[in-house]
Amino acid sequence: MSLLIAGSIATDHLMTFQGKFEDSLVVEQLDKLSVSFLVEDLEIRRGGVAPNICFGLGQLGLRPTLVGAAGEDFADYRSWLERHGVDCDSVHISDSKHTARFVCTTDTTMAQFASFYPGAMSEARLIELAPIVARVGEPDYVLIGADDPEGMLRHTDECRQRGYAFIADPSQQLAFGEGDLIRQLIEGATLLFSNEYESHLIQSKTGWSAEDILDRVGTQVITLGKDGVRIVGRDQQTIEVHAAKDVHAVEPTGVGDAFRAGFLAGVDWGLSHERAAQVGCTLAAYVVETVGTQEYTFTPDQFLSRVHDSYGSDAALEIGKYLG
Repeated sequence: MSLLIAGSIATDHLMTFQGKFEDSLVVEQLDKLSVSFLVEDLEIRRGGVAPNICFGLGQLGLRPTLVGAAGEDFADYRSWLERHGVDCDSVHISDSKHTARFVCTTDTTMAQFASFYPGAMSEARLIELAPIVARVGEPDYVLIGADDPEGMLRHTDECRQRGYAFIADPSQQLAFGEGDLIRQLIEGATLLFSNEYESHLIQSKTGWSAEDILDRVGTQVITLGKDGVRIVGRDQQTIEVHAAKDVHAVEPTGVGDAFRAGFLAGVDWGLSHERAAQVGCTLAAYVVETVGTQEYTFTPDQFLSRVHDSYGSDAALEIGKYLG
């Protein structure tokens, strides 16, 4: 059995503005917006939703399979991921386009302005899942994260046709996708990931109510930022898990990806959704405390100590069976 993680592969260019964006914005003039911000630092980091999630799974001792498209400049990134437990043998390499770029500036309130260049990501639509499954085995889950929209549709349709359990995680593509695209990406998913704003955006664009969405997916996992996560499902009581304690936030990029990695690891281990969310929130704490999405490290004992401090001894004992 295996975990296939499909999504964008990118390099992050992260900058910090030592002020507040809102101080430079005039609401009545937003239609004429033309501003620049003097930043004090630049961090060039590895990113993309699929590698971020894969890295987190690797840190927890799993070996996920990365599914996505990159350029020939991916060689160093590939070596890094493979050293951290990620199977990169199924990454499609473009012969004409660079790996995607994410450029983001964050202010002192953690507000962000970001741009994304897709590059080789547009070739994700050329990837078929069946040969990957033939190589690595029947997947426990296929997570379909933000990527080339045609690629996301192809993966989703193939999962439905071949009976692969899939997780819908459209995230950044929700802002650009129309209702018909979003409906196709969600229908039949075992899990649907979103943050609270994205949850309302899904309802608005699809025309579906919260109940309609749950009629089409098994479980919806809604992240709430500093307030933790809410999990809702057709046949279960709503579960709310608070964020990990004593978090010293530095930079939020990649926090949602880390949560997804931890949650998916917990589900793959056979833990309850509550325990899986606790794993996810703990892993997310490590990311928000560092600059970059794959710069965190921990030992199993350190991770379990943090689980214990945030969620108690029972949680640490149960999760500890699968770490180390």
